Amino acid sequence: MPFLGKDWRSPGWSWRKVEGGWQRSVVFGHDLGDDHSEITVLDCDVTEESLFVGEVSELANQKRIKDICNNNTKSQFDFSDKWIYVQKESTKERHGYCTLGEAFNRLDFSSAIQDLRRFNYVAKLFQLIAKSQLTSLSGGAQKNYFNILDKIVRKVLEEHYNPRLIKELLRDLSGTLHALTKGVGKCVLVGSVHVWLCRLDTIHNWQQQLNHLHIPKQLSDGTTFCDLPLDTQATILYKFSDASDIINLGRATPTLHALSENRNLWKKLCLFHFSERQFSMNMELTESGGVDWKRLYITLRKHNPQREHYGDTLHFCRHCSILFWKDCGHPCTAAEPDESLVPISPQHFIDLFKF
Repeated sequence: MPFLGKDWRSPGWSWRKVEGGWQRSVVFGHDLGDDHSEITVLDCDVTEESLFVGEVSELANQKRIKDICNNNTKSQFDFSDKWIYVQKESTKERHGYCTLGEAFNRLDFSSAIQDLRRFNYVAKLFQLIAKSQLTSLSGGAQKNYFNILDKIVRKVLEEHYNPRLIKELLRDLSGTLHALTKGVGKCVLVGSVHVWLCRLDTIHNWQQQLNHLHIPKQLSDGTTFCDLPLDTQATILYKFSDASDIINLGRATPTLHALSENRNLWKKLCLFHFSERQFSMNMELTESGGVDWKRLYITLRKHNPQREHYGDTLHFCRHCSILFWKDCGHPCTAAEPDESLVPISPQHFIDLFKF
């Protein structure tokens, strides 16, 4: 087939043989597993006589169908490769650089939130973007951000998973949008201010739904958490890395409250999140000569960042300069690929795209 594309750099059109000629299929949407997404395909019957007839009207029709598809599709981007080459400067082989918005679109966060191991990681990343990086995203990336955020909120409302983290995310996002839509911030927004005001109203509606979220008590005739032996309950508490979860669980029953006040539990929490140097600067002995580890933890948390712990994170290959989800893989050329991998925290992800 001769090349019939409009740009010599493009891969051309997709053709298939039909009775009476050739048929060209132009796909404008992808099925991303969302109930609201649709597949829109424009089939053009092409013969030698009608190949270039009505090209102007055909382009107008394509643009119209593409706009309809973009408005109906919940996620605007779908790439076969779930990794991205992080480029910060031009080379002979590659020109330009990779932006935060491009990485945000390419790494398939829409599917990542369905995995409980990655949910907290994505939510924390969204919170950091809401605090300081929202205006650095392109218009398409901002639209993708709010589409994925809508899925996150729906997942919390339906499955009641970690609503406290999402409340903090929406609070920070609401504060940022208030600052950007009033006064000097208007000039840095992509799109109409009225669109952002509508998004702000949507965030307020999400906050109201989460504030009125009622988690029903599941009736079960089997063994409950309180029916477990005390040593088993204590072992489960030792697996928690968030002090707020320990405190909230301790409010359930007097027995759990006693377990949540265990001195060794708070000592392990301090050792997990902070270094010995930070201990020495803030440690105070009690009248009995011991250490109040819970009080020390609260003091350290006020002045020092806590260690972040996630079930699964993005990874960066130092050999290939590629950012990817580990289970998706990437085309690595290193002899020992695992030795070049570095887990990327949400803050490190933001720092990768600061130039």
